[in-house]
Amino acid sequence: IYKNENVYINENQYFGNIKKDIWEYYIGGYQPAQKYLKDRKGRKLSLDEIDQYQRIIKVLSETIKIVDEINF
Repeated sequence: IYKNENVYINENQYFGNIKKDIWEYYIGGYQPAQKYLKDRKGRKLSLDEIDQYQRIIKVLSETIKIVDEINF
């Protein structure tokens, strides 16, 4: 669940400071920030999966910046 720049993975745990444009960004018909978590729904994320998700968010952020520069 996305709320106030937080992506909740359960009632108590969330990834914070995720901008809406990152959460909603599409690549090839998919929203990677959402799809990664949806593909793991109902399971406990491992530390490696948490690290991977944080890297995905960082890459999406940088991708958006680059695309904005190109389109400027």
